[in-house]
Amino acid sequence: MTKLETIFSGEHEEVVFCNDKASGLKCLIAIHNTQLGPALGGCRMWNYESVDQALEDVLRLSKGMTYKAAVAGLNLGGGKAVIIADPKKDKSEALFRSYGTFVESLNGRYITAEDVGTDVNDMEYIFMETSNVVGVAETHGGSGDPSPWTAKGVLEGLRACVEQRLQKSSLAGLRVAVQGAGHVGQHLVDLFLKEGMQVFICDIDSSKTKELSDRPNITVVSTDDIYEVDADIFCPSALGAIINEKTIPKLKCKIVAGSANNQLATPECGDELFRRKITYAPDYAINAGGLMNVSIEFEGYDEKRANRMMRNIYYVMKTILQHSHMESLPEYKCADRVAQKRIAEISRLRGRFMGNSKPSFPGRIVRR
Repeated sequence: MTKLETIFSGEHEEVVFCNDKASGLKCLIAIHNTQLGPALGGCRMWNYESVDQALEDVLRLSKGMTYKAAVAGLNLGGGKAVIIADPKKDKSEALFRSYGTFVESLNGRYITAEDVGTDVNDMEYIFMETSNVVGVAETHGGSGDPSPWTAKGVLEGLRACVEQRLQKSSLAGLRVAVQGAGHVGQHLVDLFLKEGMQVFICDIDSSKTKELSDRPNITVVSTDDIYEVDADIFCPSALGAIINEKTIPKLKCKIVAGSANNQLATPECGDELFRRKITYAPDYAINAGGLMNVSIEFEGYDEKRANRMMRNIYYVMKTILQHSHMESLPEYKCADRVAQKRIAEISRLRGRFMGNSKPSFPGRIVRR
């Protein structure tokens, strides 16, 4: 089966190939599901080895966003974009403004935001061409960088995991191995240190860990050794598919809980974690803080409301873990069931009241 046939046989509503030779833009935008509302998801900029690899990534990530929004209780669907380029060398105003024109052409069906390889400065260029972008600077009615909020949400979800698995109400003294010292990873390290935790950290970019190495209670390890750290918690906060058949046997932790998307290489890896009695926090449930935060921009950003929403991740995670325990089901299956149930129920509800039509999509985000 070709990649194109894979798209038609899958669940995605729309996949857009964006090409602009003048700016050098090569981009894919995937809209997975809009039953709950317009698709919202970040724009990832990565130096993919091939278009096929980029396509596989955007399809997986956009589906994850659908489930993330559903579990978080948001009236949003799932989408994602990937720009095939090196974020260290290929960024330009023209490239991001060109990308913004493609987003605008989708008439509000897809709303973009930051992701790996992009930041709030890039969002400013995109905002010049479309209002269908969140995470822009506060001066434009946005909420800025969503990374701190993603980290806050992970911390709340981690509390639920520690209570359920370790029977502890405090994180003080626990050992956590953080894979990735990027935007979210660095914020997580700060939060973990404030909680009195012992932090082990790695990153493929040694300059990022060097900045952290002199701080108390931090130990820098290699990217290969991070899996084998004798820690209570393994916290994946880089790229996806790192929980796989090669890494699972190395893990010495009791909990896997982090901010990375698509952590499981395959569903069977989630089954194997469950068999080994390693508690897994489904990624799209625990890392929804950034999405929750930017979603508030639709009605006018309110930081106090954002802080209240972060606590909801604790309760969502606790519910998933309780169902997993009671029904002897892997955590990822319980989370999937929560997401699928909400999508189905709201779709039926809207069908009854809207003549089986989908909700209309906002062409613009309301900013106050």
